[in-house]
Formats: sequence, C-alpha cells, structure tokens
Amino acid sequence: MAVIKLEGMEFKAFHGVYPEERVKGNLFTVNLSFEVDTTRAQQTDNIADTVDYVAIYHLVEKEMKYPSDLLEHLAQRIKTSVEYNNPGIDNVQVSVSKHRPPVSGTIQQVTIVL
Repeated sequence: MAVIKLEGMEFKAFHGVYPEERVKGNLFTVNLSFEVDTTRAQQTDNIADTVDYVAIYHLVEKEMKYPSDLLEHLAQRIKTSVEYNNPGIDNVQVSVSKHRPPVSGTIQQVTIVL
C-alpha cells in the first residue's frame, strides 16, 4: 500500500454560518490523503492502474462549490465523495482550513481534520 497526498488545494468558497461569509466568501485549503495499492501501476506506468489524482481534485472542487454552514459538514461531504468514487482506496483523511475566519480577534486559520 502507498500513501497518496493531495496537499494545499486552495479554493475561494462561500462556507460559513454568518451571512457575510456567504456573500464575500473566503479562502479555504483542503488536504487529502489515502492509501491505495499501487503495485500494478509501479510495474505498468499506466494511470488506469492507480488513482487519478486529477479526478480526485475535481471531486473536491465540486464539493467546495456547494456552501455548508460548518467545516465539519463540508469535510465529511468531501470524504464521502472521494470514498464513494474510488472504491479501491482506504484510510481517507481530509482536512479543511478556513483562512482568516470572521472573529473579533486574529486567527490565521481554523482547521477540521476527519
């Protein structure tokens, strides 16, 4: 089994509880990792024998377009979509970070990890 990581996927999106978040949007970063058997791909050098990370990126991109109030909900949607569309992968971990969340102080980002 190999670990594949898609790190630092950035999206402008409109997730959040507060109305201004749904209007102004915010920068989000998504990181994803999973295990997959790459034995065949190591021998064949054929993308059909592994997971296409471009296709996974597009799954994440699609989920980012649909607003959620909570990062927990968004992260679970991403995780479920990736698992459902890639039955050969295991141990999916996703993190979603919201940059500069609207609080009365300074927070660089808030992150949920599932």
